[in-house]
Amino acid sequence: MKQSTNSALEQTISAKVIARLVVPCALYILIGAIDRTNVAFAALSMNHDLGLSPAQYGFGAGVLFIGYMLAKYPSVLLYEAIGMHRWLAAITAIWGICSASMALVHTNGQLYALRIAIGFAEGGLSSGLMLYLSLWASERHRAAILAIPIMSINVAQVIGAPVSGLLLDWANPWGIAPWRTMFIVEAIPALALAVFAYLWFPDTPDHARWLDGEQRAWIGANVRGAKKTPDGGERWAVLRSKVGWTCAAIWFCILASNYGIMFWLPQVVKGMGNLTSTETGIIVALPNAASAIGLILNARHSDRTGERFLHVAIPALLGGILLVCAWWLGPGGAGLLCLILGGACTGCTVAAFWAIPTRMLAPQSLAMGIVVINMAGSLAGATVPPLMGVLKQTTGSFLPPTLLLLGLAVMCAGLVMLARRQMARAA
Repeated sequence: MKQSTNSALEQTISAKVIARLVVPCALYILIGAIDRTNVAFAALSMNHDLGLSPAQYGFGAGVLFIGYMLAKYPSVLLYEAIGMHRWLAAITAIWGICSASMALVHTNGQLYALRIAIGFAEGGLSSGLMLYLSLWASERHRAAILAIPIMSINVAQVIGAPVSGLLLDWANPWGIAPWRTMFIVEAIPALALAVFAYLWFPDTPDHARWLDGEQRAWIGANVRGAKKTPDGGERWAVLRSKVGWTCAAIWFCILASNYGIMFWLPQVVKGMGNLTSTETGIIVALPNAASAIGLILNARHSDRTGERFLHVAIPALLGGILLVCAWWLGPGGAGLLCLILGGACTGCTVAAFWAIPTRMLAPQSLAMGIVVINMAGSLAGATVPPLMGVLKQTTGSFLPPTLLLLGLAVMCAGLVMLARRQMARAA
């Protein structure tokens, strides 16, 4: 009877957390992803206007993650010092201003500088939100709860790709290049969300007025991230953890594949035929829509079975294989189907992955662990899209970049199985 009561209480708390915190957090991930990756659509005309080569564009796309890496730990320290609502309001306002300023770019140097600034402003977003949600997510619902904000990255492409395409085709009345208009319009929601953050988010479960005393007590006793434990110098223990570094390497491979697809897919699709920017946006949205669906299904199945590792390794490997098949089959229904399924498999690994380090790392070292893992992901974003640009420029083909993504998928699957063995030994 007590177990049934606890289960009902957990379900009630989880429903409240999802409605009041997880979905709003997803909005920030969504808008951040649009403002971070809309340069992929701008490139359809911006590259010509600015005289950018594929290598220069690839560097401009990836250099954002230098700012990302530099900001990770300082941003989390700021989050811990001033609380969730002040921190999120500040970084959202700054990245919105920087994103709008992309409309003023006239040289590749200005492009690189603003991309670094956007990355620095937004650098702590994913780490901070993962750390914040770890205060509220129980083990049984963790993958599903984390899947919702993560899924918004794919939703951002589903929404952002057609909208970006429409803005590029729009004969705007301002007399400026459409890609400049796109940057201004797509930065406006970030500025509105900055105000919303300050007014909406409680810093901890103790500050949530929509939870009663019993619900707050349950979170404090049963949610790992919310348990108050002494530090004891363990904050930096992740740096001595083989599992922690393996998780960082896995995340590198996952984000390398995802960002490789995000930053280059519009140009791949555009090259398939004589498509308008709007048509390109609609086609680009399809793999991302499939990825969003796959992410939720994979996360829910992972929660239901309690298995995490195969839910990352298998779809990662399938995703790499299907992307190569899409290139081999070329334009047409079969190639598009492989592209959609490849995007679904590549993107659906993310939520299942985050259930691994948040379970395996000690609460005292969780914040630093999330920072280290996210820094590895930022390194992936800073290196792989530029490398793909160099391969494309050198060979004139998208086959070498696609084979690079396949190699990363194979490496990801191998590292996941290594992490499983490491956890078994630790147990």
